[in-house]
Amino acid sequence: MSRTDSRTGTRDEESVYDRRRLRQWLAGEARADGIERRDMLRLLAAAGLATTTTAATAGFAAPAVAAVAAPATDTGTATATTDRASAVAVPGIVKPLPDAWFTSRGTNAETRFEALAGTGHHTPTDRFFVRNHTATPVLDANAWSVTVWGDGLAGGGSAEFTLDDLKCLPATTRSAFVECAGNGRSFFTTQQGQTVSGTAWTLGAIGVARWRGVRLGEVLRRAGLSRGAVDVLPRGLDADYVTADGTNLGRVRRPLPLSKALDDVLLAYEMNGEPLPPDHGGPVRVLVPSWIGIASIKWVGDIEVSAQPLYSPWNTDFYRLFGDAYPAGGSAPLSRQTLKSAFELPWNASLEATAEHRLTGRSWSGAGAVARVDVSTDGGSSWRRARLHDAPRRADWVRWSADWRPAAPGTYTLLARATDTTGRTQPQTTVHNTQGYLFDAVVRHPVRAV
Repeated sequence: MSRTDSRTGTRDEESVYDRRRLRQWLAGEARADGIERRDMLRLLAAAGLATTTTAATAGFAAPAVAAVAAPATDTGTATATTDRASAVAVPGIVKPLPDAWFTSRGTNAETRFEALAGTGHHTPTDRFFVRNHTATPVLDANAWSVTVWGDGLAGGGSAEFTLDDLKCLPATTRSAFVECAGNGRSFFTTQQGQTVSGTAWTLGAIGVARWRGVRLGEVLRRAGLSRGAVDVLPRGLDADYVTADGTNLGRVRRPLPLSKALDDVLLAYEMNGEPLPPDHGGPVRVLVPSWIGIASIKWVGDIEVSAQPLYSPWNTDFYRLFGDAYPAGGSAPLSRQTLKSAFELPWNASLEATAEHRLTGRSWSGAGAVARVDVSTDGGSSWRRARLHDAPRRADWVRWSADWRPAAPGTYTLLARATDTTGRTQPQTTVHNTQGYLFDAVVRHPVRAV
């Protein structure tokens, strides 16, 4: 495969790769990792499955971890209402989760967007959302290492890297977002009246941080990358993911095409200038800029380099688009994120009527940099351009603002609509898919002037 253009990205190349991968899987030509193909066909259209933990492992053994509470169930259907619990309690998450900053969602914690107002460009680590399949493992950084192995290395060998080894390699710092593929899922129901499965995120399953680490490509080359390598499969050290019917899918893992792995992917060991904390993948995580969050494997423990296409449940069954608008077998596996905007305001916020207000928010895109944001304060009848407060950058967001004076007391609907450098603008609606992925429509944000 050709190398991805690091300035603009080549979405066409990724689409070609995804279509080929889908054909290979359906034809039985892709090698399944850790699970029988008949089980995956049975789970093909499954979504929102409950999770439990098990002592069984898949692949390399994990280092010792500190005990954490068993995870809660992460399942359900997005509904038209959002719970605002008086306190956040998420078993299996290590860091404090103040109610003013987070909403509990099963095994996960969603950032309240209003908690980002005035915090600067990068999301403070203590306010960064948490997406867990099971529970956060607390690993000993001094005992941690990552093993790179597989028939995609010269001679089918392997290499091991400790944290100190990684820190001795040339370091790269990158500002980039991590965003769950289901971010915005609840709006399929609340705005479009459609039923979807999975965690009912609003818009807070995203964060932007300043990540520091070593390029994955550097590590692969030092491990002895061969000319026949095709795929790279990082695997986490969290507990096995077990579905509601008892099928053990092993540890979370998802293959990357070699072209992406060699382009801009990091093995990150710092977040916002500090050692990577447990809830965000410490000691080391994979960071895959612009792609859906599942690609950025946390707590990475081993990386398989393969000379043949690889398959895992997380790149074919759980992160594809199913529904009436898609083929019976689903879309190609998801890769890049989509386009979104959010106001830094509580839902149904009360604002003083006839007073001047500075509306603030953030917009981002997985396809290109955000070039423009337009804001409406009358439900979309009229639009005006917002002021951007950051230089547009790929795989990052921009902060923006717009002044507004409500003419009279009453209920208003605010809208923000982004356009990126590919020329794409947020649509009025998102094409429905049963698992509620990649919601990109303009969100209707209600406020009250009093």
